[in-house]
Amino acid sequence: MVSLWPITDANREAAEALAVTPDQGRFVSGVRESILEAAKEPDARALYWAIYDEETPVGFVMIADEVGSPDYIAHFLWKLLIDERYQRRGFGTATLDLIVEYFRNRGVGTMWTSVGQGEGSPVTFYEWYGFKRTGDFHGNEILLRLEIS
Repeated sequence: MVSLWPITDANREAAEALAVTPDQGRFVSGVRESILEAAKEPDARALYWAIYDEETPVGFVMIADEVGSPDYIAHFLWKLLIDERYQRRGFGTATLDLIVEYFRNRGVGTMWTSVGQGEGSPVTFYEWYGFKRTGDFHGNEILLRLEIS
């Protein structure tokens, strides 16, 4: 069963060791880098967790929920990383289900994310899940939305 665990001193090393394939690294930063990015962007008000399958860490997810500046998008899936050893086992989908439920329980009707472009982009995964292209960009990434109400 997939669950989200806070990153603490007890599991930080295991969480920071999670990694995607080298080719995927251009689309998502590592766990340590993501946590540092969150600290440098306090108005994004990032929330993040390690993704666990029972007692095994398999990934990392980070969201921006209620933001403190118009420079950020609220209800935004900021990072989703499934370790290369655990990909294609349903952990990404299960994690999205948990994040959608988190937002739905808070009365949120639309969730957002953005993805890089190019060969190996995860855009097809997000579109398969139900995200739609908005026609806009967030930086140089494709902006996607998911209606969850």
